[in-house]
Amino acid sequence: MKVDPTANGVPLPERVAAVFADDGALARELPAFEPRASQREMAGAVADVFDGGGTLLAEAGTGTGKTLAYLIPAVLKGERVLVSTGTKNLQEQIVSKDIPLLQQVLDSPFTVTCMKGRGNYLCLHRLDGLRNGAPALIDVAVPERSAWIDRLASWSVRTETGDRSELADLPDDMPLWQEVSASAENCLGASCPKYHECFVTRMRQRAADSDIVVVNHHLLFADAALRQGDFGEVIPDCAHAVLDEAHQLEEIATQYFGVAVSTFRVEDLAGDVERWAVSRLRSPQREAVLGGVERLRRHARHLFQSIGSSSGRFDERMRFTADLRALAIEPGAEVCGTLEGLHGTLMLLQHAPDDGAVAIQGDALNDLIALARRTAALREDLEFLLEASDYEFVYFVETRGRGVHLRAAPIDVSRLVRSALLEHRHSTVLTSATLAVDGSFDFVRSRLGIQQARELRLASEFDFRSQSILYLPRRMPPPKEHSYAPAAGAEIVEILRRTRGRAFVLFTSYAMLRAVQPMLASTLSYPLLVQGTAPRGTLIDLFRRTPNAVLLATSSFWQGVDVAGDALSCVIIDKLPFASPGDPVTAARLELIANRGGDPFAEYQVPLAVLTLQQGLGRLLRHRLDRGVLAVLDPRLKTMGYGRRFLASLPPAPVTSSLQDLEDFFAR
Repeated sequence: MKVDPTANGVPLPERVAAVFADDGALARELPAFEPRASQREMAGAVADVFDGGGTLLAEAGTGTGKTLAYLIPAVLKGERVLVSTGTKNLQEQIVSKDIPLLQQVLDSPFTVTCMKGRGNYLCLHRLDGLRNGAPALIDVAVPERSAWIDRLASWSVRTETGDRSELADLPDDMPLWQEVSASAENCLGASCPKYHECFVTRMRQRAADSDIVVVNHHLLFADAALRQGDFGEVIPDCAHAVLDEAHQLEEIATQYFGVAVSTFRVEDLAGDVERWAVSRLRSPQREAVLGGVERLRRHARHLFQSIGSSSGRFDERMRFTADLRALAIEPGAEVCGTLEGLHGTLMLLQHAPDDGAVAIQGDALNDLIALARRTAALREDLEFLLEASDYEFVYFVETRGRGVHLRAAPIDVSRLVRSALLEHRHSTVLTSATLAVDGSFDFVRSRLGIQQARELRLASEFDFRSQSILYLPRRMPPPKEHSYAPAAGAEIVEILRRTRGRAFVLFTSYAMLRAVQPMLASTLSYPLLVQGTAPRGTLIDLFRRTPNAVLLATSSFWQGVDVAGDALSCVIIDKLPFASPGDPVTAARLELIANRGGDPFAEYQVPLAVLTLQQGLGRLLRHRLDRGVLAVLDPRLKTMGYGRRFLASLPPAPVTSSLQDLEDFFAR
C-alpha cells in the first residue's frame, strides 16, 4: 500500500513514521534502503515543527540521510514548503535524484519547481533589443558574438525554462550573457511586452502552483532583499521552510543585504543606455544621451582608479578609511552629478516633445522608464557609500580581477535574517552537518537572531574509528614563521606518498597554496590539479576521473564538494581556518563584540573556525564504505589552550603522529 500524502485524520508525525518504519514505504520500494535511527528522529522532529510551528535547529552528521528526513515530511504536509540549499549542486541533486525517488516511493501527485537566481535565465525582451539594436554597437573584434546572438534567439523558442545551464558550451565568463539575462535591475515587470512569455514569470507561476519549491540561499536572500521593490519578488510565499546547509546563511545574508557600486554595474548601465539611445532616438536627443553616457564612463573611470590604485593588491578587501574616502569624494561627486544629469535627461524624454521630435511610446518608453529608475538607484547607492556614515554598516573597497567594487555590508545580520526568514513563517527548519560548537547552538543562534527554537543533534552514522585516522604532525613550527610553508610542504609530500595521492589539500590562503605547489610538483609524480586553472566543477570532475590525483584548493572547496569512493582517500588542511582580522567585515564584527564587552576571539573567531574546519574535514567520508586519512598540520591544536575546542569538535577518529600508522591503515 502506497502512502497517500493528502491523508486526513492521521497526524503528520505518525504518517512520517510510517514511511520510515521497518515495513514502511521506503523499505518496501527501495531494496537497498537501510533504516537509520537518526534519520527517523530527525524526520519526526521536522514533522512536529511543521505541525506545531516554530523553529527547529537540527545538526545532522554525515550519513544521517537528512535530505530525505526533511523532504518526506515536506511532501506529506500537503502545504507548500520552501527548501533552500547552500549550493546549486545540492539543489540539483534534490530535484534530479531525491524528488524522483520520492515520487516513486510515495506514489503521490505532488509537484516541484526548481528556482534559480534571475541571472540564470534569458530575458526575451533584452534579447530582442540586442537583435534589433544598432550594428555599430556590435564588437567586430568578437566575431562569435553575432553567432551567439543568433543561437540564443533560436534556443529561446525551443527551451521550456530559459535556463543557461541548458547551453553546456556557453562560457562562464561570456559578457554577452550579462546583456541578455533577466536580472532584477533590468526588469520591467508587468509592463514588459514579454511579461507573459517571460521565463522568470513562468517559473514563478509554476512555483506558485507547486507543493515543493527548491531554491538556493543566494536566491532566497536576493528575493528577501528586493521584496520592497515592484519587480524583485520571485519566490512565492511559503508558510514552511527548510534551510539546508544553514551554516552558510550569515555570509550570504551579508552579501545580499549590503550595497555595492562597481565598475561592472556602471558599465552595464552605460552600455544599456547607449544601446537604447542609438536604436531609439534621433538627433539631437541621441547626442544629449550619448554625451551623458560618455561623461559617466569618464568620471567613473577616475573614481575607480582613485580608490582601486590605493587599496593595495588585486583580489583584496580594504576598509574604506577616512584617507581613502578623501580620495573618492571629488571623483565620486562628479559621478553622482553626472548620474543626476543623465537621469534628468531620461526623465525629460518620457514626456511628449514640443519641438517636433518623435514621441517615445510603447516598448521604448517602458525601457526608458526602467533605465531612469536604474540611474537614480545607482546614484542613491553611490551617495550612501561615499557618505559612509551608517554605523550599522562596514564600508570597504574590493578589487577582484579587473573590477573595483565599493561596498557596504551590514555588521550584524541577525535582525535582518530573523525578519526575512523566520518571523513571517509558520515553521522553519535550519539544518546542516555543522551547526553546534562546544556542544551548543548558542553561536548560530546569536549570529542568525534565533530566539526560541527546538534543538536536535544527531551524530554521524559513519564509523570514524574504523573508516578513518587523524594525523597530527609531531613537530611543526608556528604558522607565522617563514619556515612553516617548507615544513608543511614536506609533511604533505610524506602523507601523499602513503595515500598514493587521492587527496584534497585545502589551504587557508592562496599565498600558502602558491608556496607549497612548487614543492609538490617537483617531488611527486601524482597529477596535480590546482584551483584557478579551470572552473570548479571541471576540476572536481577531473579529480574523480584521474587516478591518484591531488587537488590543491582554498576556501570554495571546503564545502559543497562530494567525492565518494577511493578517488578521495585523504584530506589535508594546512592551518586552522581563522577568519582574517584584517578583513573589513571580520574586523567590524570583532569590534562590535568588543564594544559590547565580549571576547571577540573566543566568541566569534574560534567558533567560526571550528565550523569551517568541520566542513573541510567533512569532505572525506561521504559513504559508509569510504576510508581515508584526515590531517591537520597546524601545531596550535596541541600548543594553544583554544586547541582543545578544536580537538573536541573533530571526528572521533584514532589520532596518530606516526606516518607508519598511515601505511598500516591502508594495508588493512
